[in-house]
Amino acid sequence: MPWSPSLSVGIELIDEQHKEWFDRAERLFEAGKKGQAKEYIGELLEFLDSYTRKHFADEEKYMAQMGYPGLEEQKKAHASFIAQLAELRQNYDSSGGSISVIINANKIVIDWLTKHISQMDRKIGEFVNKK
Repeated sequence: MPWSPSLSVGIELIDEQHKEWFDRAERLFEAGKKGQAKEYIGELLEFLDSYTRKHFADEEKYMAQMGYPGLEEQKKAHASFIAQLAELRQNYDSSGGSISVIINANKIVIDWLTKHISQMDRKIGEFVNKK
């Protein structure tokens, strides 16, 4: 599922990072469908892990600067998702890179992203726009 304007939170930095996240998640799914080498998919998973950490740090810094009241709730959600990513990576590694794990990983990532953006991140944009 590609990023769409309906997922915009109205903050350029955050929206651009979300777009990159969706793009990479889509690449991961496509690589799995094409039977790409385990190393290639492993590199994409590594990128997603490191990019997620950077994005969350940037987002949390922005929320702190803006005095966003939901910062602690966001931090908890971010920590939970980072743990999920680590578990996905472990499942991928232990399965030998099976396509079913890749498809499941992509579904989890996209589901989490769309729900988190539409239910939590959008509130950041609403808060900032009211200021």
